[in-house]
Amino acid sequence: MVDKDAVHAHLLDFLKAIPPVEFCCVYGSALHSTNPDKSTMTDYMLGVSDPLQWHSENLKMNTDHYASWMVHLGGAKLITGVADNIGVGVHFNPYVTWNNKMLKYGVVRMNDLIQDILNWESLYLSGRLQKPVNMLVDKLDIENVNSVNLRAAVSAALLLLPPKFTEEDLYAKICSLSYMGDLRMLFAEDRNKVKKIVRGQFDLFRTMYKTFLLEYEDKDFLRFSSSTNQLANISQDCGLAVTCSHVSSLPPSIRSRMGIKKEKMEVISKSGEVDNRLGFGSRKEAAQCMQKVLRRTVRVSSARQAISGVLTVGGVTAARYLSNKMCKAWRSWTLK
Repeated sequence: MVDKDAVHAHLLDFLKAIPPVEFCCVYGSALHSTNPDKSTMTDYMLGVSDPLQWHSENLKMNTDHYASWMVHLGGAKLITGVADNIGVGVHFNPYVTWNNKMLKYGVVRMNDLIQDILNWESLYLSGRLQKPVNMLVDKLDIENVNSVNLRAAVSAALLLLPPKFTEEDLYAKICSLSYMGDLRMLFAEDRNKVKKIVRGQFDLFRTMYKTFLLEYEDKDFLRFSSSTNQLANISQDCGLAVTCSHVSSLPPSIRSRMGIKKEKMEVISKSGEVDNRLGFGSRKEAAQCMQKVLRRTVRVSSARQAISGVLTVGGVTAARYLSNKMCKAWRSWTLK
């Protein structure tokens, strides 16, 4: 039996080796209960108020965590400049050895984290928080702010699902939102990644989304029936009124990119009318438009972050990281 308190304390210990943070969560395959690979890197996401100041302090404490060329050519200013202007505001230090463990940590400005949670500007950070994470530090109550993100993820997934599906299908669709259009999925990711994430953390997904599913059941958007394997079979209302409600739960920036003006949503919300004000002739048309926007959003952010990653960690480390990813992807395609 795993001692969860001991694991939590061990994960917290790393924070003593770096400058203070406002937010910290651990995510990724290391959290999977079914993960047999104990050598997997532990992934940390750190939120700080001022990345420039934080990196300046961390460079004094942990110079070896950074690529040597960045340390010598520009230090903290170059690190944050690349993250903000080339990437999506996140700087990663991978392959950090600490207490005989391998870990990777990403550092992001708190404002950027909150904006992505609320607006899906890149779906890079919000996408990670749509999946189970272990929150270690949460000084600004990000867990509560993230409820907006989770509700939007449920609505987006439902728009993409058929009238009948399983509970596992729902969580898999939610999990896949932030991978739509991700260039890495073409050649450098396990093709079974989404399935493994959901099955490895199914109970955590169920706990995360229980409140929203009950709410949608109360509104008659969803109907549940149990099955023999204890997974719920779900049917959903695919009418225009429910479609309108799901679209209204999407982040403002996504609706804007779908061509839906704020004034239209306000009129519909106040009047309760569900005519063609959204500009879509059907639920299918709305879902396809949203999917196109999400793919474009993720494609751009994943490309920017990939380029930023190569620059910030250096060629050798980037090649090592990519080769490991490609090996996992290759195994997933060759093993039945």
